[in-house]
Amino acid sequence: MASSREFVNYVREQLSGRDDVVIRPMMGEYLVYWGGKVGGDVCDNRPLVKPVPSALRLLPDASLEPPYPGAKDMILVEDLEDRPFLTSFMDAMEPELPARKKRTPKKKPA
Repeated sequence: MASSREFVNYVREQLSGRDDVVIRPMMGEYLVYWGGKVGGDVCDNRPLVKPVPSALRLLPDASLEPPYPGAKDMILVEDLEDRPFLTSFMDAMEPELPARKKRTPKKKPA
């Protein structure tokens, strides 16, 4: 089941404590960026974040679930109501998130 636009808008609103949050559609679901880095997904109306050390430390009892079958486990963020916590949570995760890979332009055939 794909995520509903209403749920994605709700997640966007709850993450509005940072002005650099971008949620983009990707392969039928959504990627969540902050600080210019991919930090999580919204899949099947579930907010998931990468299992970086700070996220595991701040949400020690959270479930680990794959966003889709065959994918690596991510942390399910169940409580989206505490906006100040979500902002500090994203702030803590940002330095540990991998930088976006630079795309190399395809060479044109000769």
